Amino acid sequence: MSFSELFDSGFKKRNEDHFAAIVRVAMDDGIITDEEKAFLDRLARNLSISEIDYKIILKDYRSHPINPPSSYSRRLERLYDLTRMVYVDQINGDPEHRLLNKIGVGLGFNTANVKYIVDKALALVKNNVNLETFMEEIKMMNR
Repeated sequence: MSFSELFDSGFKKRNEDHFAAIVRVAMDDGIITDEEKAFLDRLARNLSISEIDYKIILKDYRSHPINPPSSYSRRLERLYDLTRMVYVDQINGDPEHRLLNKIGVGLGFNTANVKYIVDKALALVKNNVNLETFMEEIKMMNR
């Protein structure tokens, strides 16, 4: 196996684990809503999850480890990406907030302040801020 193949397989595995963690979050209440399904479909495309792997992960999402980012900056990067995906998918109102609150908790944010973080994340994404500004703004609210 070449070095590039090793990197590709490791990257693919991380994407699959990340996707499975989001599926696990979506399944927390026992169902995947239409809005969550649309989001998962888009996320799978963005993470290069094949249709076959998608179906396998949906059936057996618990076999993948949950590896929330260990650093706060990585959590913010993932929150930024996922908030943008939810926003672009035009999941509005309560479904948008429920999904992002679930994702926020899955990423390792404290349940006590995840709603506040999600509200701020959505406001920033709606204002089309870049990643650097997003991270600075979220970090400022936690000081």
